[in-house]
Amino acid sequence: MKKILLLSDTHSYMDDRILSYAAQADEIWHGGDFGNMEVIEALQKIKPLRGVYGNIDGTEIRKEFPEVLRFQCEGIKILIIHIGGYPGRYSPLAKAEINKHAPKIFISGHSHILKVMMDKERNILHLNPGACGKVGWHKVRTMLRFVIDGSEIKDLEVIELGAK
Repeated sequence: MKKILLLSDTHSYMDDRILSYAAQADEIWHGGDFGNMEVIEALQKIKPLRGVYGNIDGTEIRKEFPEVLRFQCEGIKILIIHIGGYPGRYSPLAKAEINKHAPKIFISGHSHILKVMMDKERNILHLNPGACGKVGWHKVRTMLRFVIDGSEIKDLEVIELGAK
């Protein structure tokens, strides 16, 4: 069983509330647009960090993180792409990766729009945690946390961090 904290679009912002939630997780997953290495280092000091680079991330971050991340957690296939779209509106890259690798969970960021939805056609859970940074048009900073227990995804919670 693994407790996951999923966040995205920090845009160089980190605070004690985010770090407190990170400390409660077994792993931290980031959907891209870290913003700077300080955000990465702060998260890595707390728990193992997986993620992808986003469109605002520079060369240093792009050397550390891939554009596309595929892995398994507790036997569940995970796919993360920063600009990936969502069911019915996948980006070309996301669509190709989904068709080739058939993940059970597809994670994206970029839109700053919190979204949890099933792709019923492909039986994929799509997660976009919204944005927990202070840059962008979103009004409320958000993250997601959930548990992966064997083949089950459970206890999904939206975390609202307040207005930006």
